[in-house]
Amino acid sequence: MKKLQFLLSLFSLSTSILSYAQNLPSLLTEKDINSTFSILAFDEDAQEWGIAVATDNIYVGNSTIYIEPGLGAFSVIAETEPRYAKEGLEKLKNGKSIEQAIGEVKATDDMSHYRQVSGIDANGKVFAFTGQSLHYWKGKASQILGDSYVVMGNQLADDVLSEMSKSFESSSGALAERLLESLIAGQKAGGQISGKQSAALVVKGTHSEWFNQIDLRVDHSKKPIEELKTLLAYHYGRIRLNQALYAKRNGNVERATQKLTEAETMLEGWTGMYARIAGANILMGHEDVAVDWIKKGLNENPNWSVNLPAFYMLRHHPDLKSVILPDSFGLTDWESAIGMLSNLGKEPEAITLAKELIAKKVESSYLNFLLGRSYFYEKEKNKAIAYLERALKLDPNNIEAENLLDKLRE
Repeated sequence: MKKLQFLLSLFSLSTSILSYAQNLPSLLTEKDINSTFSILAFDEDAQEWGIAVATDNIYVGNSTIYIEPGLGAFSVIAETEPRYAKEGLEKLKNGKSIEQAIGEVKATDDMSHYRQVSGIDANGKVFAFTGQSLHYWKGKASQILGDSYVVMGNQLADDVLSEMSKSFESSSGALAERLLESLIAGQKAGGQISGKQSAALVVKGTHSEWFNQIDLRVDHSKKPIEELKTLLAYHYGRIRLNQALYAKRNGNVERATQKLTEAETMLEGWTGMYARIAGANILMGHEDVAVDWIKKGLNENPNWSVNLPAFYMLRHHPDLKSVILPDSFGLTDWESAIGMLSNLGKEPEAITLAKELIAKKVESSYLNFLLGRSYFYEKEKNKAIAYLERALKLDPNNIEAENLLDKLRE
């Protein structure tokens, strides 16, 4: 009897509150309504479409971001309904305008008053709507349509959307950077009155390959926007590091130095990149800086020690001679040492070390491949062929040796 009375009371409570269209926990409403704010935009020059979003629920990027490069993008928040994006993209493909694409789905949605949807087409035309019921929730629910962008959100502090809009319009740089700056501006203006728990940033373009498209998500955190900022820095930091290495190998030392400095700042905290940063500093002649990054890696993660054999060339450095111990090296450790020497352009040293090891009966197919590759780089074709053939004799499946040998025999 008590259980029945409780259920009746619960039903009465939920019905009463629903009549005022309030934002209720999903336990009562079986809905997934969450306070959220987002920005959707198009960069005509880069031909990129992007969305940045934050919410007080987990994994916001899972159901709110939909982008098809060359066609358009949709941000779907509040009471999320993916149909707006899935059917909307199909309608855009069939020649409908962005307003028609969203409007036609809305016309068949009997819960559109709970939705908040923005969309953008292939040319940057935008449209958005905020469901009527959202205005009864605590905080502000609205949208601002600008030139090739939309900011929108619900349960917000008063100035969130205007500050997001100002930030985006006044910012410069890549689309991803501008979107994140807008999101940060919204948070600084008060963000969601209920707080935040996750954030996401996605940018896709018609000219983008997998490695320069951006799909970053912080699914559960007390500071999701700050963590999203860190992830974006890592994304661009890795690119800067590659640019530094490319510039150095092409003789542009000034650009290499600039890009490496930028990369080091942006990649701080990504321990897995420290070996590459150290290698880049060795390439630039900054051995002491390289040692600092190696020590930093060891301090942040004891398992980082697996990278030490690759820095065999620094074994005599006062700060490393107690941790780089060649007497304890196994075969793969020596392969790492030779490989790093070769990667740094130190081919004579790589050749000397490899031949010393072979003389001591420390040998493998891969070690012979590395030796053959070093001779290839040194333009000693016959010696390169001999060691590559040896590599294939030891392991007929050594595809790297086979490919290089084929190239030499062309």
